Amino acid sequence: MTNYLYRNVNKVTTNILQRMRNEGEKIAMLTAYDYSTARLLDMAKIDVILVGDSAANVMAGYKTTLPITLNEMIYHASSVVRATERALVVVDMPFGTYQGNSKEALNSAIRIMKESGADAVKLEGGVEVHESVDRILSAGIPVMGHLGLMPQSINKFGTYTVRATDPKEAEKILSDAAILEKHGCFAIVLEKIPAQLAKKVTESIHIPTIGIGAGGDVSGQVLVLHDMLGITQQFSPRFLRRYHNLSDEIINAITHYIKDVKDADFPNEKEQY
Repeated sequence: MTNYLYRNVNKVTTNILQRMRNEGEKIAMLTAYDYSTARLLDMAKIDVILVGDSAANVMAGYKTTLPITLNEMIYHASSVVRATERALVVVDMPFGTYQGNSKEALNSAIRIMKESGADAVKLEGGVEVHESVDRILSAGIPVMGHLGLMPQSINKFGTYTVRATDPKEAEKILSDAAILEKHGCFAIVLEKIPAQLAKKVTESIHIPTIGIGAGGDVSGQVLVLHDMLGITQQFSPRFLRRYHNLSDEIINAITHYIKDVKDADFPNEKEQY
C-alpha cells in the first residue's frame, strides 16, 4: 500500500524529510538542471530535487563531474529554484570548492544559497570533510552528505564499480555516516554500495539515507532524471530502472519535423498568419 503521509505539504523541508524517515514514508528524489524539467518535477510532487554535479555529464558532455564550476552550478540551481515551489532543492558543491579548506567551503556554500535561493547543499566524503560541514552549518545552511561511490573522487578510485565490498571500507562508511550525523548533516546519499551495508548504515543512524544503487532498505531513492527517462542511453548500471525511452521518441519527432520541412508540409495554411 502506497504511503503518502506528506504528499500534500506545501513545502518539503529538512524537518519534513526527518518526519518521513521516522514514519516510514519513502523519500523520492530526482535530479534537474533547468527550469522546464524542474517545473515538471515539482508539478508531479517530487520530494527533493538535486541539482547534481552530474550536470557536467548530461548537460555539458564531460566524462566526469570534475570540470563543472561553482558559477555553472549556481546557474543551474537558479534555473531550478525559479521553477520550484514544493520540492526541497539541494545543490551539489562542485569539486574543489570545499575539500581541504573549510573557509572556502563556507564561502562556496554561501554563494550557492544567496545567488540561487536553494534550500541546502550536498558534499561528498566523511571524516575528511567534517570541518567543512561544521563551517557551513555554522551559517545555518543545511548539509546533505554523500558516501560510497563518490564521483568527484573517481581519479582516486579509478573505477565506478561497487564500493565497500571489503570489510575495511564498509566499516569506514559506517563510521563516516555516524560522523556526518554527529556533525549535523540532515541526510546522507549512499551510492553504489551493497544493499546489506546500506541497511546497516540506515539502521545505525537517525537521519534519512537516500540510496542510488544501495538497495531498498534506505529512507529514499535518487536517480538522474536523464537516465531514468531514457534520454541518455550510454549509462546502464544494474540499479537504473528506465521509466521511459524518450531518446527514441525525441529522435522520431525530430525526424518527422525534418521530413515535413523538406516536403514543404510545415507550416500548412492553419499554421501561418
